[in-house]
Parts: sequence; C-alpha cells; structure tokens
Amino acid sequence: MAKQDEETKSESSADIARLIKQLDMLDKRLDNVDSIVSAVAERYMHQPVTLNITCPRCGNKIESALIGTEKPGR
Repeated sequence: MAKQDEETKSESSADIARLIKQLDMLDKRLDNVDSIVSAVAERYMHQPVTLNITCPRCGNKIESALIGTEKPGR
C-alpha cells in the first residue's frame, strides 16, 4: 500500500513538473506574440498601409488603406 502511494506521488510530481514546463513555454510564446503585435502596431502608426484583397469567388478587388497618426497608448 505504501509503495503505491509513493508511486502515485512521484507520478503526480512528474505531471506537475511537466505542466509547469508547458506553462512556462506558453508564457514565452505569448510574450513573443505580444512583441510581434506591438511592433506591427507601431509600424502601422508611423506609415500608411494599403491592403489589396481579391475575392476568390467573384474576383472583385478591394483596396483598404490604414492610416495612423498617433502612437497607441498603453
């Protein structure tokens, strides 16, 4: 009985360690995504950006311009 409790504790400790590692990796990935999104937002705010989109069904072309005049606040 005591042997099973020790095995269960070591398995749960391994599961917890793996979960902590996965959460750390997720945190790093989210930080990287945040950095990329911030860099893109700053770039949009400094210069105009034009998007040209063609509808895959009808072939109509849509042009959309994004113009920012101020840096977004935090």
